[in-house]
Amino acid sequence: MTDSIHDMGGMDGFGKVEPEPNEPPFHQAWEARVLAMQRAMGYAGAWNIDMSRAAQELLPPNVYLSVSYYKRWALGIEHNLLKQGLADAGEIADGRARNSAKPLKRKLTPDAVPAVMTRGSYGRPAQAPARFKPGDRVRAKNIHPRTHTRLPRYVRGHIGTVELVHGCHVFPDTAAVGQGENPQWLYTVVFDGRELWGADADPTIKVSVDAFEPYLETP
Repeated sequence: MTDSIHDMGGMDGFGKVEPEPNEPPFHQAWEARVLAMQRAMGYAGAWNIDMSRAAQELLPPNVYLSVSYYKRWALGIEHNLLKQGLADAGEIADGRARNSAKPLKRKLTPDAVPAVMTRGSYGRPAQAPARFKPGDRVRAKNIHPRTHTRLPRYVRGHIGTVELVHGCHVFPDTAAVGQGENPQWLYTVVFDGRELWGADADPTIKVSVDAFEPYLETP
């Protein structure tokens, strides 16, 4: 899953990015409903943000590249509903419940909507001292986990320099598979463009990546 089509950084052949002038938040009404459903299910404790991302990463390449942003969200919601046993395929196909609802951790009420639409904090107390500090040279590990990760494929195996230390945060790799928050130190690591793409790369290019400590090692 980690090497799926969603990890497009550093890839070419997809044409240039063409921003839409005055792009609206939603192009169709159903997109707003998908956003509302995603936020509601997260508030209710059905799944977390990393589980949501992981579900979209499972989409086949031909689907991922051919559907819109919020369609990916909708397909991810369907995946997680099935995975968590909150709906069955027949209910999703019919667009209505056939079975009794299963209880969730909490119920969304009107007074909770502002909290639902506010991004939560993922900072957590440190469990151990930081291994790296600004100025340290580090190598991004050449890892290929079968589940969700936030380490971009194009920096794996390459050497960069720690620029900032952001404290400890929820570790997406474990949160995505229901193995707890497992807080880890988070760093901004700066990579030289020539380190990533070879001697022919623009020498002025530098790429900054936020990388968790388990992704990094001493060169």
